[in-house]
Amino acid sequence: MTTAASDLPVATLLLGSNLGDRTGALAEAERRLDALFGEPPFERSEILETEAVGFDGPAFLNEILRYRCRIGALELLDACKGIEREMGRTDPPEYAADGRRIYHNRIIDIDILFLGDLTLRSERLTLPHPQVASRPFVIQLLQKIG
Repeated sequence: MTTAASDLPVATLLLGSNLGDRTGALAEAERRLDALFGEPPFERSEILETEAVGFDGPAFLNEILRYRCRIGALELLDACKGIEREMGRTDPPEYAADGRRIYHNRIIDIDILFLGDLTLRSERLTLPHPQVASRPFVIQLLQKIG
């Protein structure tokens, strides 16, 4: 039995870039995500320029894309991290002594905000993304796409 596209969970992804050709990096990440999902996103936000959060660095361009998703959460995470690496992101996650994440400039960042209504807490992935509510620009982008 095949699953209709409308029955598939929606992957809501946040893309960000603050190095080099930021617009080009977002476009290239989207092209690679389109290949992963087998189609373009069915919904997208505007691109919003925002200040770096949690560290000093150049401004980011951010956008949200929504795709119908046929793969599981950890497989999606691995695919997104693979795209980041292929595009030149080399910084591994780094944490301060108190457990806070240390952020750096990046050519591309792909965060999974939601995967349908899935709730997940693992060492590798927490869904919904735990920082959605604390990042006003994410809320702003989400409100503009419904």
